[in-house]
Amino acid sequence: MESPELRPLPSWRQRFGGLTVSQPTYHQPVMPQETVDLLGACLRSGVIVDATFGGGGHTRALLKADHKARVLALDRDPDAAAQAASLGKQIIFRAADFKALDAVLDEEEIDEIAGAIFDLGVSSHQLDVGERGFSYHHRGPLDMRMGPDSSLRAHEIVNTWDHGRIADILRLYGEEPQAGRIAAAIVAARPLTDTAHLAAVVADAMPARFRRARHPARRTFQALRIAVNDELTALAGGLDIALRVLRPGGRIVVIAYHSLEDRIVKRRFASGSRGCVCPPDLPVCGCGRTADLRLLTRKALRPSDEEVAANPRSRSARLRAVERISA
Repeated sequence: MESPELRPLPSWRQRFGGLTVSQPTYHQPVMPQETVDLLGACLRSGVIVDATFGGGGHTRALLKADHKARVLALDRDPDAAAQAASLGKQIIFRAADFKALDAVLDEEEIDEIAGAIFDLGVSSHQLDVGERGFSYHHRGPLDMRMGPDSSLRAHEIVNTWDHGRIADILRLYGEEPQAGRIAAAIVAARPLTDTAHLAAVVADAMPARFRRARHPARRTFQALRIAVNDELTALAGGLDIALRVLRPGGRIVVIAYHSLEDRIVKRRFASGSRGCVCPPDLPVCGCGRTADLRLLTRKALRPSDEEVAANPRSRSARLRAVERISA
């Protein structure tokens, strides 16, 4: 079916729609120096897992800091394999979701790791290639899969799910205050044919006051992407695996880009760094709980003003890190 002719864009849509972004590289890594500084002590003590390899920016930074570092790189995106190949035999690359880290480590006969980096969210490459369907700036299919291992596509959600189910994921995964209104507009506009059509429908459904800052479809696209890829479940599972196989003294760095991801990371790190939870007036500990993690970042690190100016997509990044202090 051909896409319907879209109405002329008003000024706010001209500001956000049809933007062509030229990137000199596949993906510009966020806070690479901070990542190297935090993981540097682990580079010679075992394998470092780059759980979200993408364009390999963080791995390249680690290898530049220590060319003898051993890196096991994972990514669901088939496009990442070509980036890994450019590094030759310096790394081991596996086309896998990080929630499958256990299986990958078994295949590589690796019992423990010295560190890990999780750079979450969607890469610049995925956003800039319209055919991937991630961007409200580029016309493309309603896909949004991080990799071919996902059977669900955004097209199925917006064209077959009922109003209540769509509204639920917009509230839960997009934290969208206009979830019900947007879901109703999506159902009424069916069939939705591509990302530009969806972005226009969402924008038309939004009250004027919500169109004045960032793109009005931003939260909707985030919610759909998270639902398609089951990102939050994968993050919780993958992080638990990495912490379980992390050697004493090993470190994990996580870079999140929205509050849902960051909340999972913050709570998991805080839980592992908490010791006795007995009432303070109890003379002897009865819980037997001891901390097995040490927080390296009491508050999330944010990119510098200089980095945000050079790479605006880094502006929402929050970096947290921990170190294992016991087996």
